[in-house]
Amino acid sequence: MTAEQELINSIFNIHHNFNQVAQSVFSFQYQNNKVYKQWCNLMCPQISDAQFQISTIPFLPISFFKTHTITSTTFIPQQIFESSGTTTTINSQHLVKDINIYKTSFIQTFETFYGKINEWCIIGLLPSYLERNNSSLVMMVDEMIKLSNNSQSDFYLYEFDKLKNVLTELENKKQKTLLIGVTFGLLDFAEKNKMQLNHVVVMETGGMKGRKKELTRNEVHNFLKENLGVKEIHSEYGMTELLSQAYSKNNGKFICPPWMKVVVRSEEDPLQINFTGKGILNIIDLANICSCSFIATDDVGIVYEDGSFEVIGRVDNSDIRGCSLLIV
Repeated sequence: MTAEQELINSIFNIHHNFNQVAQSVFSFQYQNNKVYKQWCNLMCPQISDAQFQISTIPFLPISFFKTHTITSTTFIPQQIFESSGTTTTINSQHLVKDINIYKTSFIQTFETFYGKINEWCIIGLLPSYLERNNSSLVMMVDEMIKLSNNSQSDFYLYEFDKLKNVLTELENKKQKTLLIGVTFGLLDFAEKNKMQLNHVVVMETGGMKGRKKELTRNEVHNFLKENLGVKEIHSEYGMTELLSQAYSKNNGKFICPPWMKVVVRSEEDPLQINFTGKGILNIIDLANICSCSFIATDDVGIVYEDGSFEVIGRVDNSDIRGCSLLIV
């Protein structure tokens, strides 16, 4: 087993030694990721791969995925994920060395929060994502549809009548079902199809894309709860530049898998890192072992004492993205 493979194994069996594994990942990426090493040396000229502290290491701006090739080691990617965007934005690209790392990440995370995938019927309402290639979200949901081994698991574009009939059948069978959808798709469906869903988890992945007037998260969730007859709206926090996701089962408060951690940076001083409080979110995603695990996002949020976090907006003048566009 190579040192890289041993490191990958340690990420998904991290238990309580997050800092130790994160230090090993930082050292590996400092030595093998040219762009990240240059950024570290520019921001902290005295830094070395042995000087790891979450509060002092530089986080790579997420915009670099639009302008640079972000890889740790040199490889031919098995998959290139590309972000959604508008006609005036440059899309991010995430080069994935081993797609099994991504699959391990999202399968372990989902099953930690929701139980075995094969107990679920998986319904994907992702019209904008299905209409383009190289979406990490579509790959995730597609794999979950296959793993569910349920004949009614499927993707839907704008087939709302068919979707309503399927959900009604699943309700009648009391089948545990996940309806995971882009926000505007769920809003469009709920507007035209009032239902009472007692056995369905409705999960929004963000994404308004100018399709609706700007709504707060509470407005979106309240509308979906009222029209679809569910008690809570779940949310998924993920993006092209990450190979991990966080989930919220209530009120937009996200919880990370063990190999992912969120901290906040000061808007005035990007090197000022706090473990709790309000600021701009920095994410450590150790599953990004072959790209960069230390990402400075454009999301404004709050990190709580228990490590959970909330997204409350975006930095002014940052590009519109396909996920996490709702404001509080």
